[in-house]
Amino acid sequence: MKQRYFVHLHLLSSGRRYLKVESILKVLIFILLLITLTSPIQVDKTNPNNRFGKDIVLALDGSGSMNASGFLKDDEAFDQAFKDSLHVSRFDLSKYLAKEFIKKRLNDNVGVVLYGDFAFIASPITYEKNVVVEMLEYLTQGMAGQNTAIGEAIAISVRAFKHSKAKNKVIILLSDGEHNSGRVSPKDGVALAIEQNIKIYTIAIGEADSALMKHIAQESGGEFFSAKNATELQTIYEEIDALESSKIKSSQYKIKNYLYQSVLLIAIALLLYLIFRESKR
Repeated sequence: MKQRYFVHLHLLSSGRRYLKVESILKVLIFILLLITLTSPIQVDKTNPNNRFGKDIVLALDGSGSMNASGFLKDDEAFDQAFKDSLHVSRFDLSKYLAKEFIKKRLNDNVGVVLYGDFAFIASPITYEKNVVVEMLEYLTQGMAGQNTAIGEAIAISVRAFKHSKAKNKVIILLSDGEHNSGRVSPKDGVALAIEQNIKIYTIAIGEADSALMKHIAQESGGEFFSAKNATELQTIYEEIDALESSKIKSSQYKIKNYLYQSVLLIAIALLLYLIFRESKR
């Protein structure tokens, strides 16, 4: 009879634990950290091809005259919004109403152009309205100069539609002065808008050139509005809100929720628990 010898009988000990809780936790924490680094997201499965809305660019006048006050009417909503302000300028009020208008654009894409001596795209057209509203906070009167380049404001607004797929494209142009700056005339700016089938809705406040603003709106197929106070300006935005909607087709309008924060918190909680267990030994 052959004898057999087991030199490592301790390996067969029933008391050995191959899967320790600490080891499992370490592996799990490592996996969770790897998942965090991949930045997982949850994508809204709503088909963006069925989203209805418009592409809108707000062209805001940031010239020197927009620093004037006296446009705020005694209204409870506005009083509450500006209760801590000693000086409420036309620009401040216009920016406030623009933000309120943007927040209500549930199915629209919105961009912002600021103009003065020149014009620039402050925020490209996007479905992420919270980003546009946040960007408006950083805009100040005089940032684009003290004059009024209406023609350039229209031209730059048209440029903002470069990648737009919407059938309905609208520029909302607000001004309180006369065109006196820029390399593009209002006539040439309107021609660019007409070529791209873009309507221009003009809003005249203060000492705006109403005749020019009416002409711009009529030529482009839009409408002209005039506001003497804050309440009228708010009403105008509500009227523009009634514009006919159109389909928007772009994958950019899917809503994404980033989940890495939750995964990271779980990993941290497990790590703290592991440290607690080790400290109790």
